[in-house]
Amino acid sequence: MSKDKELSASLEDYLEAIFTIIEDKGAVRAKDIAARLNVKAGSVTIALKSLAQTEHINYKPYEVITLTPKGREEAKEIVRKREILRDFFVEILGADKDTAEQGACGMEHVISESLVKRLICFTEFIQACPRCGNDIIQKFHEYFNKDLLCSSEDCGGCLTAGIGRLQEEKRKLQASTEELTLSDIAIGSKCIVRRLKNSTVLKRFAEMGIGRGAVIEVERVAPLGDPVEVKVRGYHLSIRKDEARYIIVEKQ
Repeated sequence: MSKDKELSASLEDYLEAIFTIIEDKGAVRAKDIAARLNVKAGSVTIALKSLAQTEHINYKPYEVITLTPKGREEAKEIVRKREILRDFFVEILGADKDTAEQGACGMEHVISESLVKRLICFTEFIQACPRCGNDIIQKFHEYFNKDLLCSSEDCGGCLTAGIGRLQEEKRKLQASTEELTLSDIAIGSKCIVRRLKNSTVLKRFAEMGIGRGAVIEVERVAPLGDPVEVKVRGYHLSIRKDEARYIIVEKQ
């Protein structure tokens, strides 16, 4: 564990559980945490006292537990790392969800932010690059399931398919008369950012991690279409409808 890391892996699990329960139910008590983590009440009490001492939570016995601003930010970062790892294990490596969740829960406490950034960039590169894309991910799954057996003939087929995909994308761009924007993407779908139309929002989008090549997943759209809630690089963000129209995308 890093010297400047304030919480142990166990306390991070408690902090994450508190955050998740609050997000789900709006409030959290000690018994909810015990049930979530399958631990005894005494263990929860000790953990809550420790988190209160480090100013991650507001805690008094028999009262509702709340997160401090510091605690909320750290909990969100823990959840973000877990989701990034889990999605990578499932979407890129082809692991089943239970195995991926278990692995992510173990690694979220030790992986550095620099490695998280590299993981995100690698995922976006694999999904967005015409030479790769979902086809190459599927090829990896086949490669793994064949006990890591591969031949030069397989490589030739992949290269030919990659060239074909690139040519097809060029034809689509030349034939297209209408641009697809983020506001056109259905809930649950993913897209790749191709460019941003309005220079006045470039800085705001850059701060949100939205740039050319970024993979965006649409999670929810408000009843009147505003805002659009998305996931980008592990962050859950809200984008105004008028801003979503400035983000030119390609369906994944």
